[in-house]
Amino acid sequence: MKSDFFAMMSRMKYIERWALMRNSEKENVSEHSLEVAMIAHALAVISNVRLGNNLNTERAALIGLYHDSTEIITGDMPTPVKYYNNELKTAFKEVEKVAAQKLLSMLPDDMRNYYDSLFFLNPNNEEEIYLWKLEKAADKLSALIKCIEEDKAGNKEFSSAYQALWDSLIDMELEEVNIFIEEFLPSYRKTLDELT
Repeated sequence: MKSDFFAMMSRMKYIERWALMRNSEKENVSEHSLEVAMIAHALAVISNVRLGNNLNTERAALIGLYHDSTEIITGDMPTPVKYYNNELKTAFKEVEKVAAQKLLSMLPDDMRNYYDSLFFLNPNNEEEIYLWKLEKAADKLSALIKCIEEDKAGNKEFSSAYQALWDSLIDMELEEVNIFIEEFLPSYRKTLDELT
């Protein structure tokens, strides 16, 4: 049986993010997903080594890697539109669910179970719930990093997005996020020469 799943996944690189914003450097969903996967993995590692938890760090990375893959079908809906009101938010969640089911249907039957839990949260599994929470934080941290990069380039277009993301991250009250912000986030403001 032939499958279109991975050919569709490779199309994440064609979906541009931040469509309503003037960007000094464009970002696509593929690039963003890689960064979210790395940060989600880091948050899970921080949770284990600093906070005494026993999370599956590789799983955190996989959830981050696939977190926006439905945008291959839906496109990247701008945040002000997606969250304009509860009706739109609910409707868009349903659209994302249909898109996820469409993508999963492209997999061979004997492989689908391995991917299903990367698209749909199991609400009965405490660790899974926490990993998805860390993925959401990683998603916001990646967006915050984009705002920092735009600010470094002299683009003030992302200033209000930065503040909204910062407030949202603080409101999550995740110690892993606080540690990442304190230890790793300042380096994103450095030049290449300062980093090396």
